[in-house]
Amino acid sequence: MIRAKQKVAILGATGAVGQTFIRLLAGHPWFEVAELLASERSAGQRYRDVVKWHEGTLPPEVGELAILPADPAHVRSTIAFSAMDSSIAGPIEQAFAKAGKTVLSNSKNHRMDPDVPLVIPEINADHMRLLKKQRSARGWAGVIVTNANCSATVAAMALAPLHQRFGVNRVFISTMQAISGAGYPGVASLDILGNVVPFIADEEEKIEIELKKILGKLDADAITDAGFTVSAHTNRVPVEHGHTVCMSIGLDGSPDVSAVRATLDEWTGAAEVRDLPGAKHRPLVVRDEPDRPQPRRDVDTGDGMTVVVGRVREDAILDVRLVAMGHNTVRGAAGGSILNAELLLSTGAIASA
Repeated sequence: MIRAKQKVAILGATGAVGQTFIRLLAGHPWFEVAELLASERSAGQRYRDVVKWHEGTLPPEVGELAILPADPAHVRSTIAFSAMDSSIAGPIEQAFAKAGKTVLSNSKNHRMDPDVPLVIPEINADHMRLLKKQRSARGWAGVIVTNANCSATVAAMALAPLHQRFGVNRVFISTMQAISGAGYPGVASLDILGNVVPFIADEEEKIEIELKKILGKLDADAITDAGFTVSAHTNRVPVEHGHTVCMSIGLDGSPDVSAVRATLDEWTGAAEVRDLPGAKHRPLVVRDEPDRPQPRRDVDTGDGMTVVVGRVREDAILDVRLVAMGHNTVRGAAGGSILNAELLLSTGAIASA
């Protein structure tokens, strides 16, 4: 039972994902934003005086908080949500874990470490058992838990029920990724307006390796990657929020489309997740309209935590093709990290206050 709210810190609080954390945590029943951390040049200043806020109304109590340097010596909270850029996140997140903090990371730095769980709770909540190995191997009291790349998250939510029921053997992916995925200020307007940029650094590689870890199996104290192959193409498009992922999927046994669609429609994810505050009864929604999902119409489904799937149909080369779309800074970033923290707290992996 959660008796009192846990005070939490946000690392990289002024950026796009840091701001999404603050918005989603406002009024959260289990967590309270108590500390904000950013660069040394911002330390000591009020958050409202430093941030260029883009997330609606800034909670006044958060706006008054003084920004702290990204050093665990200054932090009393035991839970730290990390929205730091990958160029600096690695050693800072490790320092927080060594200091006994539970770090919920959005950066790529530790996702593929063999003792770090890469978790989408509805899919692979059991991978949290890696934390025992992590503490033992690294000799620290804290832990690092990561959530996936934002496009990999959207793809994994659509692939998981199919892999669980039939077995996935090949996946071809092409993404159309929103500009908010590039952070703030992100992509220059003259580069993206009326344009498509067919390259996002490291993105294809992240999708191709992360999907196999997420959908892999925990055997003893190690993850055995899923055995399918992935080919990914990534593109930046002039959309504010919502990553769209087009997939052609090879399935064991070549099931018919009706079975595939029913599997997607019936999936509700892992049972231990369903009663968490940030979980949705339908983490995956299937639309039958021929022109859905669309970011403008569907990105806020389930408060941004639901992935919307449409255009489920036969594929001329593989078995089935579909389109999946999800909110990149909510489901694919801050909201995913918060759900990971809720899972840890509900299972006793984080002691409640």
